[in-house]
Amino acid sequence: MSTTNPQSEAMSQESGSHETGPGDGNPAGRARARRRSKHRRRLANVAGLMTALVLTGAMYSVFAPAQAADETTESAAEAAGRELYERSCITCHGENLEGVPNRGPSLIGVGEAAVYFQVHTGRMPLVRQEADAPDKPAVFSDEEIDQLMAYVQANGGGPTLPSGDLRAGDLAEGGELFRLNCASCHNFVGEGGALSSGKAAPSLESSNDLEIYTAMLTGPENMPVFGDNQLTPEEKRSIINYVQTINAQADPGGAGIGRTGPVAEGLVIWVVGIGALMFGIFWMGSKA
Repeated sequence: MSTTNPQSEAMSQESGSHETGPGDGNPAGRARARRRSKHRRRLANVAGLMTALVLTGAMYSVFAPAQAADETTESAAEAAGRELYERSCITCHGENLEGVPNRGPSLIGVGEAAVYFQVHTGRMPLVRQEADAPDKPAVFSDEEIDQLMAYVQANGGGPTLPSGDLRAGDLAEGGELFRLNCASCHNFVGEGGALSSGKAAPSLESSNDLEIYTAMLTGPENMPVFGDNQLTPEEKRSIINYVQTINAQADPGGAGIGRTGPVAEGLVIWVVGIGALMFGIFWMGSKA
């Protein structure tokens, strides 16, 4: 028969309570355990985020040098273009390309296409305000024009230069489009003609392909803008093909008489033809 010692039983219960964890039976202990677990999760998330950021920075530093080199080259062209602009263009077109009233228009939105046309044809820089900006030898070199284009394009945006063969269009379609859209000002063969208020449409005889394309794309002075919604790039190439074919073609009828169309031809017919008839009449009268 066994007897239980009350003192030993109390001691065993006390030791059991010490072996039990603080959160097993005590609500306050469980709360502390949850807070410690939450802190550990937060630290783990922060550590994971920092690790991801470090890895991202390391990967960027490995793959970014080539792209950085390209940006450096572009920035150099823009910086050179800014110097040229501030030296030759800022007086009329403003510090931020916004234009100056009664001096020069804004260059925001005109793009590198307008810069190429105006500067490559010598119309800009403009010596004085006139009805038309005259076509003259270019002031800037091709490299300087490229730098000006880079600066204006980067700060103002707008139409860009086309690429590829600019004469890769249908010759017959180009002739039809030219007669429909261009002949009223430039004459049927691109010889140019007078407009109102002392203005004139220039001759296209000495214009290169890119000048003709950028003129259609930007609409300088009195010329309307023929964007890609009005004339597609293919149609523009067809017009250029027609104009340059006419420029290179010999006059099939002999003397071109300036190639200015029926007015000049009719004048020659009247002066020469009627003159020859009158000479014949007087000669026959003198013989009679």
